[in-house]
Formats: sequence, structure tokens, C-alpha cells
Amino acid sequence: MKQFSLAAGMTNMRGVFYPTGHMVLMFPTAEDARRAAQLLRADGVAEDDLCVAAPEEFERQITGATDEEDDVLLPSVGTEADTARRFRLLAHAGQHALIVHARSGTPSGHVLEVLRDLPITYGQRYRHLVIEDLVG
Repeated sequence: MKQFSLAAGMTNMRGVFYPTGHMVLMFPTAEDARRAAQLLRADGVAEDDLCVAAPEEFERQITGATDEEDDVLLPSVGTEADTARRFRLLAHAGQHALIVHARSGTPSGHVLEVLRDLPITYGQRYRHLVIEDLVG
């Protein structure tokens, strides 16, 4: 499984973390995130569509993609800045991320069903112009 690296297209025009076409799921431990990835692979999700992020690295990368002063000076028409801020706070508290490249045909409910026995603390699916609340 690959490690998370903020790729082109994972931010919006303002530079806020917005990985369109991905689900971002937060877990209390690295083992929980790894187990979730194993379950999704067993369910048919390709290895290349999964990556994990340790708390420090995830926080650093998604914070680097956001200009905090810009959040204060300009109002946001959406919730993407608040959502990114919540991910940063969870990572800062030691939560681990699993990022799933969610093909358009992959139902969010199915992914959550596969992971039903794991402690997902927060989750979002990023679609074009819509952030879908999954957990939290």
C-alpha cells in the first residue's frame, strides 16, 4: 500500500484540500487504517487506489495546501475549508488517514458496509462540487 502524497488535483482553486473522486477516512490507530485497507483490497479495491497517511504527514501535507490567513480574510461559499480544518485537527490528535480513490460507480454505503466493524471516526467523499458526509 502506498503512502499518501498530495497530488495535483487534490486541492480546489483556493488551495484548500479537496481530493475530488476520493474518500478520506480517519481511524484512531495505524492498525485500524491498515485493516481497513486490507478489507477493501479483499473486496476488490485495487492496491493503487488505496493509500495511508500517518498523522504528522497528513497534517503537514494538507496544511501546506491551505493558506490559513486566506480562510480568515475571504468567506467560503462551501464547507471545504471547515472539512479540511477538521481533518487537520484529527491528524493533529493522532488519527490516521486512509484515502480511497473512489471510482464513480463505487457506492459509499458499500465501502462503509465493508468497514462496518472498524472504528471510523470521520469520513468524507469528495465529489465534484459536493462533499458527502460518510461518518462523523
